[in-house]
Amino acid sequence: MAKGDPPWALRWRSNTLFIIATVAIGLFTDLFLYGLVVPVLPFMLQSRLGIPENETQSYVSNLLAAYAGASVLSSLPAGWIADRTQSRQVPFLCGLAALLAATIMLALGQNIAMLVTARILQGVSAAVVWTIGLAMVLDTVGPQDLGKVIGTIFSIISVGQLMAPVIGGVLYEKTGYAGVFGLGAGILALDFIMRLLVIEKKTAAKYAEPSTNGPLPDSASQVGDNNETGHEPSEEDALLPKEDEAYKIRKTPNKLVRAFPILVCFKSPRLVMSLCLAFVQAALLAVYDATIPTEAQALFQFSPLQAGLIFIALDIPYLILGPLAGWAVDRYGTKLAAVIGFGWMVPVLILLRLPPDLMLPKSQNIILFCALLALNGVGLAIIGSPSVVEASAVVQKYDKANPGFFGANGPYAQLYGFNSLFFCAGLTVGPVVGGLLKDSIGYGNMNLVFAIVSAVTAVLSFFIIGGTPRIVSRRRY
Repeated sequence: MAKGDPPWALRWRSNTLFIIATVAIGLFTDLFLYGLVVPVLPFMLQSRLGIPENETQSYVSNLLAAYAGASVLSSLPAGWIADRTQSRQVPFLCGLAALLAATIMLALGQNIAMLVTARILQGVSAAVVWTIGLAMVLDTVGPQDLGKVIGTIFSIISVGQLMAPVIGGVLYEKTGYAGVFGLGAGILALDFIMRLLVIEKKTAAKYAEPSTNGPLPDSASQVGDNNETGHEPSEEDALLPKEDEAYKIRKTPNKLVRAFPILVCFKSPRLVMSLCLAFVQAALLAVYDATIPTEAQALFQFSPLQAGLIFIALDIPYLILGPLAGWAVDRYGTKLAAVIGFGWMVPVLILLRLPPDLMLPKSQNIILFCALLALNGVGLAIIGSPSVVEASAVVQKYDKANPGFFGANGPYAQLYGFNSLFFCAGLTVGPVVGGLLKDSIGYGNMNLVFAIVSAVTAVLSFFIIGGTPRIVSRRRY
């Protein structure tokens, strides 16, 4: 039993559901405030800063890229710090402070430099909340339910993606900037209260009596002990029952690896490929954010409200199918979800070239555009979980095979730091490349390029994610 009295309301503050809800709200807030200004940005740049309409796409893409670039640079330090602190709560709160400063600067900024600085601070906050938040989820639920929980969280936070552009457009049209950023301040207040109240499982366990240790398990042992039952057996596991030997660290690590022990896990091609999945997934998401508002404005002369409303078609399938897709990853493995998901993206991205061809009357063309965005949303739901679950499974094998090497907290915050780095790199590259391609070869051909990227990703996933496929192994042996 720990010294001193337990914190107030320890049981519900350390409850699994409350911890997951706190992380979900943190991720929701990040994406909500990110998406709140997506439909407003083009009009903000034109009306407040006087940017010419023909230069708006470039500025929008660069502002989105500034957010992602800051996240790339901040992800690894956030993970490194989180794995070396006794509590993940303090850095979690620091990320919120950066987000508050960013929101104030976006609300008051009168020049492009201030807007860029605000987006950079938003990016720093995103790196912290995604890196530490996902590590807290794994600490809390263990590996056996990770896919289902991640899928559910991603569906909940997709509500932020769904609501933010719509609400941003409505508030901007009806109340101007004050309404948009006033709502952002309210969401931040709720996020702050929940982050302040949450108590991690390992902290709560210090106050537990021996008879009550069951409901308050130590997360570090939970992750390691549940590895065999939690890890969904892959095709590779059936062929190589002693594969854990491959994850044994036999050489003395150098100084860099001792400082960042997660680096030793990059010997696994499965880990590298899982991070590539995060990169491609994020690039696709960023392309939608960067190009849909300007394309809707150009094709249909949409207002900020209408440009925000069109995101509903993209996000509703993501919201509905996310938990189901996460459950399927836990049940059937990461390979099937990755191959089907990225394979699905190929035709639906190609079909997005139809609305700009103006083959239908305006009203029917809007319906066609929304229907195609909904099909893209189905693909986004499927590809939402495989990256995180696959990366976690590989690192858990290294952690189990090398007790004590990664420290008491394990390397999981560092892992999610790298996941955030790759994800944010995708958010950086996506809008820049998407904007350049849209301006140079048109919206339809831009989507064709990303369809090819998705096809290559699906093929590589078949051969790498989840281990070597049976058909290849049989030919080899």
